Amino acid sequence: MMENESVNKSVQSAFCGSLRSKKFFMLDRLATSADEYVDAANHVWCCETQEVIGPDNRRVDPHRCVPGRACYTSAIKTV
Repeated sequence: MMENESVNKSVQSAFCGSLRSKKFFMLDRLATSADEYVDAANHVWCCETQEVIGPDNRRVDPHRCVPGRACYTSAIKTV
């Protein structure tokens, strides 16, 4: 690799950037565990669809909304 060649590595967050829950809005940082999303109601949703079903027509869940899922987008934005 040449010294001035830039390597574009995408930084992936543990959970999809579109995953939302009531607890999500109480955090002042990115969630690092599923417990930081789910509460006693266990209700999460996708902010893209505003539903419990994601853009890929599959159920939204912190354990499912991870890198590798077709509709996953990182919560970490690179410049």
